[in-house]
Amino acid sequence: MRKELLNYTQNRELSWLRFNERVLQEAQDPTVPLLERMKFVAIFTSNLDEFFMIRVGSLYDMGMMGENHIDDKTGWSARQQLDKIYTAVAPLYKEREKTYAEIKKQLSPYGICGLSFKELEQQEKKFVKKYFREQILPLLSPQIVDPNHPFPHLLNNEIYVTATLKENGRSLLGIVPVPQFISDILYLPGHDIRYIRMEKVIMEYLELIFSQYEISDRNYICVTRNADISPDDEAFDINDDFRYRMKKTLHKRRRMAVVRLEVAESLSKEREQYFCSKFNITPKQIFRTKVPMKLGFMFSVIDKAPDSMKRALTYEPFSPQMAKMVEEGSMMKQIRRKDILLSYPYESMEPFLRLIKEASADPNVMTIKITIYRLARKTRLVEYLCAAAENGKEVTVLIELRARFDEQNNIDWSERLEEAGCRVIYGFEGYKVHSKICLITYRHRNEIQYITQIGTGNYNEKTAEMYTDVSLMTSSRSIGEDAAEFFKNMSISNLDGRYEELIVAPTSLKQKILLLIDREIAKGTNGRIVMKMNSVTDMDFIEKIAEASRAGVRIDLIVRGICCILPGIEGETENLRVISIVGRYLEHARIFSFGVREEQKIYIGSADMMTRNTEKRVEVACPVYDPIVKRQLNHLLKVMLSDNVKARILTSDGTYKKKEMREREVNAQEVFMREALQERPSEKRREPKVIRRFLEIFHKK
Repeated sequence: MRKELLNYTQNRELSWLRFNERVLQEAQDPTVPLLERMKFVAIFTSNLDEFFMIRVGSLYDMGMMGENHIDDKTGWSARQQLDKIYTAVAPLYKEREKTYAEIKKQLSPYGICGLSFKELEQQEKKFVKKYFREQILPLLSPQIVDPNHPFPHLLNNEIYVTATLKENGRSLLGIVPVPQFISDILYLPGHDIRYIRMEKVIMEYLELIFSQYEISDRNYICVTRNADISPDDEAFDINDDFRYRMKKTLHKRRRMAVVRLEVAESLSKEREQYFCSKFNITPKQIFRTKVPMKLGFMFSVIDKAPDSMKRALTYEPFSPQMAKMVEEGSMMKQIRRKDILLSYPYESMEPFLRLIKEASADPNVMTIKITIYRLARKTRLVEYLCAAAENGKEVTVLIELRARFDEQNNIDWSERLEEAGCRVIYGFEGYKVHSKICLITYRHRNEIQYITQIGTGNYNEKTAEMYTDVSLMTSSRSIGEDAAEFFKNMSISNLDGRYEELIVAPTSLKQKILLLIDREIAKGTNGRIVMKMNSVTDMDFIEKIAEASRAGVRIDLIVRGICCILPGIEGETENLRVISIVGRYLEHARIFSFGVREEQKIYIGSADMMTRNTEKRVEVACPVYDPIVKRQLNHLLKVMLSDNVKARILTSDGTYKKKEMREREVNAQEVFMREALQERPSEKRREPKVIRRFLEIFHKK
């Protein structure tokens, strides 16, 4: 740890909570359609669940083990950070409750009603009771807690209905798990979308479950458990199969320590003490919520809405468009002529999938190599990779089995790829492989040539329609040779490879970024840095940015989430501006720009400026040389920096504020959607052959 704490840094956990508060503010924005606002409440809720499972879970472990972990931004211990977190979360619960209630009220006139049992009409109550008796009651597994029935293990993030049961003067606790395999809600008959949550149905009919008892203190609860398991820290047998180890890790996750208890109704002092004892928690870890503990059902409610209602209550539909740079015909031929940049979700992932499909059948293609971190549940990419292997290509897939919460999905896909004849490798002990790189090696005119794709996001066909990312496809020989070296090093567990073009963590990425910042520092007030990423926590980077600010370099950081450097601190970060954009799509692209005009160096890659990315993961960033692609990336950055609708400015106290509306409204994401929908250039306006030939020669240099 550094000896002196810096006055321009803030705690990462509190910074994350402020980011999630920005998500909740989208739910409060009256210009956002009502059902989209409800989605933001659901996203806020799932974000908070993951925050407790991962970040609070890590700090909880450190505090319980007495580790001397001190936050290098604030000097707080793990226990002090937990105290700050629990204090900061409490008002967010109240804000969410108020927001949810307001949206529910506004949805009611449209016939979308989430109801309590008391609000049901008489016929609806009869329907619910009949449904409960026939479809739910036979599936329930109730339990009492007494000397002969020990307190059960409650699963992470699952809902349990509880009640006090009395019989012959003795008092017991009754627990009924809400089955995972039934719907979260029960739709009521009729044309409107009226529904009641299943935990409320079960709670209403506890007398039918515990018929011999007198019932009081009805409630439902949900525990959040620490899910921050790192298999690298486990004492595995050296001969154990890695995939088997990951399956064991997933099973263990179900039994980790409780870090939060949510309750629907206030607890008596006696019941509070009882739960604190059973879960080994303190009262400040108990949160009462009038908002559903699981809000995923809202997405099915939205799907159920008729099209006429959706038009009024959701965003206007948008489908990713075909990139204007992409033509019909062979993708490999097009990429040999010019670099192609795809900008998701405004442009479709289809050209990349076309490339892999084409390569899988092209007799000149010899190898396809790719790193995979997250995949969709249904994915054409795996089909094409399997087809390539079946067609005799050498297909190497480096799949990261430790992609948090996607472990089981990746295990399943790795087995499918192996069955098809693909060579599947799993990366390194202690280092997650987070890079997004694909290499196609083929023979053309008796020469070995390459097509390399480098992206900022996963090869996930579903999230490519929801996350903003960029994907570069290039035939550059030097980049291709680096990519070939990268995959060779991954195959032999060599983290110390040397590359001419690519910058690769954990060995060279951070060092190169710091050198590029030094290059701008040398220019003083003529220096310029623009960087877009998801999070900033790396102290070496933070200190270097502050040094650049002190040197007069003009710096803009576009940081969606955690940002541990504070702008506007006198004598330190006065030349730094930080904005966060939270909108219809999740901002996910990483773009790093240093300098301007002819001197500008610009990179895209998979890494945020977080210590975990720069030192504990395998990440890849790639330089962009093509002037047309550079112009595209500069346009993306310029429009985002001009956003005055969804962008918020980070202030020197760590809070966010709206931009002043001094000029016309600019919503960056809407600008990019409009641009994607513009008519594609006609064939007559295509580049003349002489220009195409010049670009082809330029790319081969």
